[in-house]
Amino acid sequence: MSSTEGFEWFCDVVSNGVMPVSLSPVQMTDFHAEAAFLDLGSLQLSAFTLSPVLSRRTQAHVRKGDPEHYQLALVTRGSFRISQRGHQSVVADGLVLTDSSRPSEGASVDGLAEAVILQIPRSALPLRHDKVDGLVAQHIRADRGAGAILSGFLCTLLAQGPTCQPSELAAMGSIALDLATTCLAQQLGTYAAAPAEARAMEMFQRVTRYIENNLGDPDLTPQAIADRHNISLRALYSLFREQSVSVAARIRQVRLERARADLERPELSSQPVQAIAARWGFSSANAFGRAFRDAYGTSPSEHRAAALWRDPARSVERLCTLRPASPVSET
Repeated sequence: MSSTEGFEWFCDVVSNGVMPVSLSPVQMTDFHAEAAFLDLGSLQLSAFTLSPVLSRRTQAHVRKGDPEHYQLALVTRGSFRISQRGHQSVVADGLVLTDSSRPSEGASVDGLAEAVILQIPRSALPLRHDKVDGLVAQHIRADRGAGAILSGFLCTLLAQGPTCQPSELAAMGSIALDLATTCLAQQLGTYAAAPAEARAMEMFQRVTRYIENNLGDPDLTPQAIADRHNISLRALYSLFREQSVSVAARIRQVRLERARADLERPELSSQPVQAIAARWGFSSANAFGRAFRDAYGTSPSEHRAAALWRDPARSVERLCTLRPASPVSET
């Protein structure tokens, strides 16, 4: 692949995998780029290695495609110059935050550069956006405190992600969000200064992640969840007041979703239905059968048979995988 073809490939990867943006190589000769993506549920982790390049995202690019993400980049090699919302920083061996909903300019100019980027939906970050917006294009240290912990976690996650199952990656995404929130809150001064609604959102996300990570515990009850998070049962119920389901219904719903997915997996076809039900916290096979039929209109056994009959040779798909791309350079 020629340098020109490689650069065109890289432009497509960035525009389609991250967001629309204009890119210009500092020098087309020997242009080199690599890219990889790791899906973490609602978050995405991206890794880029690239020759010097200039980037520009205009208001027209925002209108063309806006994922409405904050992008927290860890620069691990070389340096990047970032400009957004009147702020400008040169970042090397550090973190920097940008907002996909605003125009921005950037450049990597000191030889080959590498960055790991955590894409965080704005709606998922439990901090006031008007406060977080003040952090864009500002250098955040990655050698101490929460920044160092987050940076180490992202690098480890990037390296070990291919060995994880989709459910594990989603859980890792929750951890990454917690660490990113803590890091940004540290930059803002104190998380205690966050408004009540932001703290409530953060607690709701903590509770839902706890539920998803403990579905196999048959003693996972609203009271146990409240005790684990040091809040009253009334406070727990209030977190779910504006949701479409109650906390108990949420537990049952996610358990059923996980059990149904396992029933559809060919490699688990020899496992008894009761064993799958128990794995996801159903202590009674009869109760599981009734709940499954109420939710899906069929019995667990009938659902399994229908799923395997539709595609008996189906292999397990890994929907969340690291997708490294081949490096490109002049040939």
